[in-house]
Amino acid sequence: MKIGDKVRFLSETGGGRVAGFQGKGIVLVEDADGFEIPFPINDVVVVSDEDYSSRHEVEVKKQGDAPDTRSLKERLADNGGEEQPDSDPADDFEMPVMERSGGDKLSFYLAFVPTDVRNIGQTTFESYVVNDSNYYIRYAYMVAEGANWTLRATGEVEPNTKEFVEEFGRDSLNELTNTVVQLMAYKREKPFMLKPAIDVRFRIDPVKFYKLNTFAANDFFDDGALLYAIVENDVPMRQTVVDAQKLKAELYGAAPDSPSAKERKPQPARTGTPAEARGQLIPRYDRQQSKSRPVAQKLKDDKIIVDLHASELLDTTAGMSAGDILEYQLDVFRRTLEQYKDRKGQKLVFIHGKGEGVLRQSIIHELNYKFKQYPYQDASFREYGYGATQVTIK
Repeated sequence: MKIGDKVRFLSETGGGRVAGFQGKGIVLVEDADGFEIPFPINDVVVVSDEDYSSRHEVEVKKQGDAPDTRSLKERLADNGGEEQPDSDPADDFEMPVMERSGGDKLSFYLAFVPTDVRNIGQTTFESYVVNDSNYYIRYAYMVAEGANWTLRATGEVEPNTKEFVEEFGRDSLNELTNTVVQLMAYKREKPFMLKPAIDVRFRIDPVKFYKLNTFAANDFFDDGALLYAIVENDVPMRQTVVDAQKLKAELYGAAPDSPSAKERKPQPARTGTPAEARGQLIPRYDRQQSKSRPVAQKLKDDKIIVDLHASELLDTTAGMSAGDILEYQLDVFRRTLEQYKDRKGQKLVFIHGKGEGVLRQSIIHELNYKFKQYPYQDASFREYGYGATQVTIK
């Protein structure tokens, strides 16, 4: 008998592994809970498997037996040419994955759970990923501020399980506004139906975390939770964030990353005079046309407030596409910065609303690349909610 041997008790049910010895007659047996139990050495017997209640007759080595000092060649000769393993094959055994009926359709969720639902105004939150399918899923969970992305969590989730990601406070809510989750699904050691890789970009509304009814009863948690279905029954979530650069590129008939989008120059139309053709390349409603109205600027607490909602800038949007409206709003934003560029320290608040986030993301992109000298931040939540950005002229 040596340290590491599996043993069972002769006088009672149970057993464990030999953890050590006390003197000549006492062996320390570690049970399944990790406790070391002193037992008379004559009252335990070595077993070859985990069935401590079995009555197999097993040779018991006496304490103090000399170790086997034979060479590997001699041991192989005695065992018919096969080396006997030092460890029990059961040590490497893994329980097979339990699959459920209907689980071969992917369902994967990003979940948020308040740690103290009775104090919704002050509580922190826990985030989880939930794999409700028979597939292993490798995931990447990312957030963005402007054009800068940050990996929040990554890992592999076993079939039909949930996994804790992190605990965070309210000061982190704005970081989650622009979120991407990417998934890759597969099975191990068996054939499976191939699933396409999934890339879903969506918005998480921080306001929801202040409302108790946001956290609803569900199948995965004992308490209420806010669930975002990244994919459900093999159907990915509808994208809720539009790439402003992609939108602009599509307006000119090319993908944003294709060479034609970068290299192609607008070509004159095949019909009409050259002047008329050039006119077709100009947005239908620029700032000189009758549909626009003077930009209303308000002064409050030494801050210039500009409302970029289309209803505030235009008398009517009839006949205008979403691209036309976006370009006009951005033009007002640029002209306002130009107007106050010499007034150092002036704070400008641009109200863009929440919506789908296209206007906000376009403004952040402009500030990050065209107006990098101007610091910016979210405007006061109490005054403007989550729909305004404050820029300081430097």
